[in-house]
Amino acid sequence: MKQKIAIAILALVALCALLAPVIAPYDYSRQFRDTPHATASSQFLMGTDDLGRDRLSRLIYATRVSILLAPAAALVSVMLALLLSGFTSLTTLCLSLPWIFLFIILRALMPLNTRPLESILLTFALMGVAGWAWPARIFGASIEQMKQSGWLLQARASGIGSRRIALVHVWPHLRAIAWAQLRVLVPAYILSEASLGLIGLGVAEPLPSWGNLLAELQRPEAVHSNPWVLAPLGLLMIVMICLEQVAP
Repeated sequence: MKQKIAIAILALVALCALLAPVIAPYDYSRQFRDTPHATASSQFLMGTDDLGRDRLSRLIYATRVSILLAPAAALVSVMLALLLSGFTSLTTLCLSLPWIFLFIILRALMPLNTRPLESILLTFALMGVAGWAWPARIFGASIEQMKQSGWLLQARASGIGSRRIALVHVWPHLRAIAWAQLRVLVPAYILSEASLGLIGLGVAEPLPSWGNLLAELQRPEAVHSNPWVLAPLGLLMIVMICLEQVAP
């Protein structure tokens, strides 16, 4: 029952994200310069930020960025892991690298005037590339285990070709593992983007993401003047709890 409720909530959040241009009251970058720091009202249900932008609209668009692109980055990691799982030495090397520091360095080297779309693609592409090593080790261990299994030895003794063995027998096992890894990586990448945005290294303004919206929490006076500043954190927590319910 809990899993069904979690799936329903995630589906609703994803649907709202997809329909952001339709359901958001305003464009995420539109400024109402006469009403900065506005409190919740009939015009602005969650108030406005320091630039007079509608918080609700920015939260809806931020959800579109964070919750839809994290699965894409996870898919990149899993595909790379499948392709490179046989390179044990490379996998071990990548696991030993301090990827978080390399990521921060590469992200910090980007020009300050980087366009938002470029920052999105770079942020999630780097996550996808950096996160392949752990699932690759799991794939590699599973493949090595299958090589010694009785059913595989019997299939080879029966004259079944390597291609058929790979497609009919090996791939179903790896597919289940790939799906499990995908479900594990998605929440990890959502949190990674939020963490990077919190320190100003995620998606670039004016495009909102959960990360750069959470950065406002570093100013306690903003929270005190408008509790809706906490809305991105609340939505992030709800999504993470739901993802935990549907995780393998």
